[in-house]
Amino acid sequence: MRPLEGLLVLDFSQFLAGPSAALRLADLGARVIKIERPQTGDLCRQLYITNLEVDGDSTLFHSINRNKQSLAADLKNERDRAMVRKLIAQADVLIQNFRPGVMERLGFDYESVHLLNPCLVYGEVTGYGKKGPWRNKPGQDLLAQSLSGLAWLNGNADQPPLPFGLSVVDLFAGAHLVQGILACLVRRGVTGQGGYVEVSLLESILDAQFELLTTFFNDGGKLPERSAVNNANAYLGAPYGLYETKDGYISLAMGSVPRLGELLKCESLLQFSNPKTWFEKRDAIKRILAEHLKTQETKYWLRILEPADIWCSDVLTWPTLVEHEGFQVLDMQQEIRSRNGTLMKTTRCPIRIDGEVYKSANGAPGIGQHSAEIIKEFSLQATDKPAEKQSDE
Repeated sequence: MRPLEGLLVLDFSQFLAGPSAALRLADLGARVIKIERPQTGDLCRQLYITNLEVDGDSTLFHSINRNKQSLAADLKNERDRAMVRKLIAQADVLIQNFRPGVMERLGFDYESVHLLNPCLVYGEVTGYGKKGPWRNKPGQDLLAQSLSGLAWLNGNADQPPLPFGLSVVDLFAGAHLVQGILACLVRRGVTGQGGYVEVSLLESILDAQFELLTTFFNDGGKLPERSAVNNANAYLGAPYGLYETKDGYISLAMGSVPRLGELLKCESLLQFSNPKTWFEKRDAIKRILAEHLKTQETKYWLRILEPADIWCSDVLTWPTLVEHEGFQVLDMQQEIRSRNGTLMKTTRCPIRIDGEVYKSANGAPGIGQHSAEIIKEFSLQATDKPAEKQSDE
């Protein structure tokens, strides 16, 4: 039995942060029902990161909405809103990431649904919080990376700001939302009361920078200085970084520079015996290392450094990663089946509990694929004359 079996989660969210949180709850056993617009559904269905698609939807949508059901509901239509209210009254968790004010206009804000279901745990993702000048700014990963200072930390000193190559802000926010939801569920088990969990993209990525920001706050507001050579962490000295070799790249973490000089037979490094110089002379040391490491292949250096307990590694591409025993032993791949039977490979839940690996072959749903089943199971049938469709909010 998975730890969240028996819990009902309603996922009103779109794109990545909210759906990734709902996905993790589904991986851990919760039943997740995705509430989607009729016809168009989650906009992420058409958010392509390549030209690949499965059953008419992007592979991104399939990867982050697997193992969920779909109920089509027009939240601007009173009949559909009444149906959704009945479902909320029976749910354990609700997740949404609309811009501030939208759920209030629809009547599904926390205060409104708390009256329907005091035991409900309500999770909300915003871009930059619900107050301040950025409250209505699009909550998008690249924008949050840019505003938070994260992009400015990347790259060498002479390079412009460099964003991460993946939606790291969305994924941090989704993970933080899961943490808050689980904490509220634990509290509910004690008090019987639900709760309101709020996270924002900006707060999540600021939290991810806590080490560097703490130093900044306590160092008179002094900005970190990116290395001009192979920058990897603005606050760490040499040899920290990635270095080109004769046939690829090698990464070096913290370590003694003179010791590296001895092992690598690089006499120029022996002069840096004072650890203070490893930061003060960081670029000079890195330039020496960068030239020296190009003379041999990565495996040659690893055979010297790893037995000496120097923190280092190869720098793998995905093709070499997935062929490596270190990846294969993790059993991180799983195969899911779409609604039309198409098979697709993706990653699994990264959490093990009592040694168990959690996988599920259920792919992402079609828009409203489970509407009839859900309406019948939860007795959501309309009992009065349907009202006219509401105008756009």
